[in-house]
Amino acid sequence: MHELSMADAIIKTVIDAAEKNNAIEVLEVTIEIGELTLLNPEQIKFILEVLSEDTILEGAKFNIEIIPARIECPCGYNGRITSNDELDHYNPIISCPSCGGGEFKIIDGRECNIKNIKIEKEE
Repeated sequence: MHELSMADAIIKTVIDAAEKNNAIEVLEVTIEIGELTLLNPEQIKFILEVLSEDTILEGAKFNIEIIPARIECPCGYNGRITSNDELDHYNPIISCPSCGGGEFKIIDGRECNIKNIKIEKEE
């Protein structure tokens, strides 16, 4: 269950950023998750809500944006490879939809980033 370790790292990073910016409360956090991370967005959101209890993040809104998987293939194809629903969670096998090859560069889809943190500061 790598969702737990990823959610824990997100919580720690947001708390650190909030404290460095003298926040009294975190209102909203936007997270980007790539399709190829194979992280379950619903599980991540649930774990974030649980781990945020009794912290400066308690009650914050967690937004999760899914980043589609995109490749650049030597055959000339540049674009999406598949939807998250089609990826096997345990053994994802991906190939170029144009030539069927497996020798390509992954452009997008492996991200797990904190995109935005909205905080409340003391006035």
